[in-house]
Order: sequence, then C-alpha cells, then structure tokens
Amino acid sequence: MQRLLSRKNRVVVGTVQVTTLRHTRPGVLCQKSAMKHTASALPEMPPCDVKPEPYQDMSKERMLDIRQNNCNPMTMKVTYYKKPVHIHQGYMQWLWDTDGRRYLDLFAGVATVSVGHCHPKVTAAAEKQLRRLWHTTSIYMYPTVHEYTDKLAALLPDPLKVVYLVNSGSEANDLAMLMARVHTGNFDIITLRGSYHGGSPLATGLTSNSAYKFPVASGFGCHNTMCPDVFRGPWGGRHCRDSPVQTVRNCSCSQDHCQANEMYIDQLKEMFATTVPNRIAAFFGEPIQGVGGAVQYPKNFLKETYKLVRERGGLCIADEVQTGFGRTGSHFWGFQGHGVLPDMVTMAKGIANGFPMAAVVTTQEIARSFAKGVHFNTFGGNPVACAIASSVLDTIKEDGSQHISANIGTYLLHELAKLREKYEIVGDVRGKGLMIGVEMVKNKASQEPLPPQDLGEIFEDTKDMGVLIGKGGLYGQTFRIKPPMCITKADADFFLAVFNRALQNYMERRLKP
Repeated sequence: MQRLLSRKNRVVVGTVQVTTLRHTRPGVLCQKSAMKHTASALPEMPPCDVKPEPYQDMSKERMLDIRQNNCNPMTMKVTYYKKPVHIHQGYMQWLWDTDGRRYLDLFAGVATVSVGHCHPKVTAAAEKQLRRLWHTTSIYMYPTVHEYTDKLAALLPDPLKVVYLVNSGSEANDLAMLMARVHTGNFDIITLRGSYHGGSPLATGLTSNSAYKFPVASGFGCHNTMCPDVFRGPWGGRHCRDSPVQTVRNCSCSQDHCQANEMYIDQLKEMFATTVPNRIAAFFGEPIQGVGGAVQYPKNFLKETYKLVRERGGLCIADEVQTGFGRTGSHFWGFQGHGVLPDMVTMAKGIANGFPMAAVVTTQEIARSFAKGVHFNTFGGNPVACAIASSVLDTIKEDGSQHISANIGTYLLHELAKLREKYEIVGDVRGKGLMIGVEMVKNKASQEPLPPQDLGEIFEDTKDMGVLIGKGGLYGQTFRIKPPMCITKADADFFLAVFNRALQNYMERRLKP
C-alpha cells in the first residue's frame, strides 16, 4: 500500500484521474488552527502523493443552509466541530476538505471505511459491477450474491454458515432479535448497559444509552444488565481485560482468578433471579463496546455469560458491527478473542468499506425454524453491494489489513499509555487492534468525566492540527480512534504528536489564572 502511494504516476480513483504530486512539507503550512499555532510549531504531517481535484461545487454556506433547513434535523445535532469540516475527497487514510486542506482520518466514518477511502481495488470492483448490473433481487439467481455469501461463510467457524444479507447494522440486529424469538419461542432479551445496537424502533430496546432513547414505547422485552467496565465500573484491576494496556487500578487477584469477573457475573445472575422469566430468547453483546467508548470486559465474562444464557434457553448473539473484519488485530472476528462461539453474528460498517450493507450469519438449525414464515429484503444482496463486499474481503487479505491493525494498534496503545502517565486528565487507554478508546477525566483520583466543553477543546484542537478522531462513552468522555486499516507508523506518530500537543495546550489553558 505504501508503494502504491509513493509512485509518481496517475492513479484512477472512481472515474476520475487524480494526478499524484509530491509536496515538500505536506499539511504543515496549509493547516490553519483556530488555536493560533504557528506553522513551525505544528507536528509535521506525513507525505501523501495524491493531489485532490479542485473543489468547484456548492459553497460551504449553501451546504450549511440546506443542512439547517432541509436535512433531517438530527444531522445538525450530530455534526462534529464548531466549524464543520466540509469533506470533498478521500483516498486511503486521507481526507481533503473543500479548501484543499488534508486530514488524517482516524475515525473512518465511524469505523466503517475498513480498507481505505476509494481503495483502488474496491473502486475497480464497484465500477466493473456497475457496468454489468446495478440491481436485481434474490427472486432471481445471479452470481455475485452466491460468490459473496460463500466467501463470507468460509470465514466463520462451523456451524455459522447461513447468511442473511441486509442493509445496515440496525436492520441486522432487528432481524437477529426476530430470529431468536421465533427459534426459542421466548421473548426477553438481555444486553449490557452502555451498549449500542442500532437506532431502529426495535434496536433502541437493545441500546442502553439515554441519548438514543425517545419517550415512546419501543423495544419491548429488552433488559440491560451492568456493563463489566473494569475502569469505570465498581470492580476491576490491572489484569482483567484482553488488551495490551490495562487499567491502573490495584488488583489483588491470584493468577487465573478474576474477582471483578465474578462480581459482574453475580450482577447478571441477579438479573436472572429478579427481572426476566426462567426462559429467555437471547443475549446481545459487542465483543468490545463501540459507541460506549471501546469498553472491554474481564477476559472470561462473555464465556461465562454465554453458558448462563444457554442454560435458560437463550441464543448468544455477537454484534460485530464495529469489531469484525480484522479490526481487533488478533482475530478476524471479535468474539474469537473471547474464546466463545455465538449462535448468531451480526455485522455491518466495515463489511463493504462504507457501501450500505450488513449481514446476519447463523446456523442451519436456526435458519430452518425461521423459514416458517417469509422473510424478503429487496436490497439485501444487491449485486453492487456484493461485488464491493467481496473485494473488501480480498483486499483485507492481500493488503494484510488485520496484521496492520494488530501491529499499529498495539503501538498506538502503548504510546497512548505513556500520555496517560503524563497527563492527569487521561484516565484510561484501552482497546485491541485499531479499536481504541482514550477516556478523559477531570482527574485520576475522582475519575469524574471531563466535561463536554473541555473535551471539545481538545477535540477541536486535534482537528485544527490535521487529525480527525471520534467521541463516545455514556458521558461523551471518550475519544474513539478507529482508522482505516491501512495507516502507517508514520501516521500513528503524527497523531501521537498532535494529540500530545492538544493535551498540552488544554492543560496550559486550564492552569492559567
């Protein structure tokens, strides 16, 4: 991938030719900061040989007017930054705004651009399929849907071999809820507090974050148990989670014994004794919580949870919308890192590098019970979606994306842990691969979340120096770092320098009288 970007030639991106050009000091003099840094003080952005097309379309003012008056009002509510970034073009780990300013993208459209913006291999696959067939449905036979489902099923362990293709993570989780209830004949479903499983009427029941709730009846039969968060929760220690970086909490557990895990499992058992019937339909769990802020559980929590759920007739469902497709580095699927085998796996986001697509994968037994009725999806398995998703699987293997996630992610985690030791406001660093959370606090002693306006200062400053990251957590207190799986060590070092500078700037402002 680095060789591709270093060639002085012409690269086809979509149907547009982009002329590559080497810059002497890319991203330094052109990056304007609202914090009024001098150019010489800014960390130097790694070089990029791609020159974006000049932007000649709608003005920023007109875009903002349309967004405020004609678009879904929620788009303004979730718009990042006081001065929004107007994205014009992307290539691999880079984005350019309408002014030609370049950014290192470490959020990937919410962990969605898996192999890189406008990746040439994936773009070529999309173009080829668009010239052949845009759309038909599964009432007909066409090769792309069969090629893709066969390829995807081969990447999952037995007996997870039956694929249902849909269009979004919310839709996949809705379908998994329905399948679990039909198969078991039970109704109640358990999730973890702080989880996010979608914004549809059914999925909001699974989601345990008040920001996504509305004062209407939804998600009947869904219950949330305590999240085994070993940093912010009541129990946790230095050896709890499967991460290169642990919490700084004291831990007196003996080897192979985790008292925190036992306490969180006791909370689950109490829910079984007090809240749900003796028989349940399912348990949903993200291998690592995404929107919740890259929250990780004690190492054996999911294994013991699956056992308890199955004793009560329930199915175990792994929500891999953010953790799948090699992002955690050690495994292709996040559940594999927990040593468990779910009954269903839901996936979306990185499945097609940003093209709308999602899937539920389950067993033949569950699929047979669901076939009692008719389930049909007009767009699920769309030929273009399948061609793109198939190319993504090939590209992950050919580019070594999972290996990049493991190596660069581990490097980032260790270096961010050094910033945790340096700054009182960095409470926790956690994650696996390129799914990383940095939780911000007022101070380490209280662990009280850093107020949104304070976190926003660091967030804006990081953007002004050329890096885009995300936010999450129940209190919006956690920075989320989930880049395309094509970043380099040079990119990581640039981010670390920028983030360190943003933290330093914040601390200097806070200490001023």
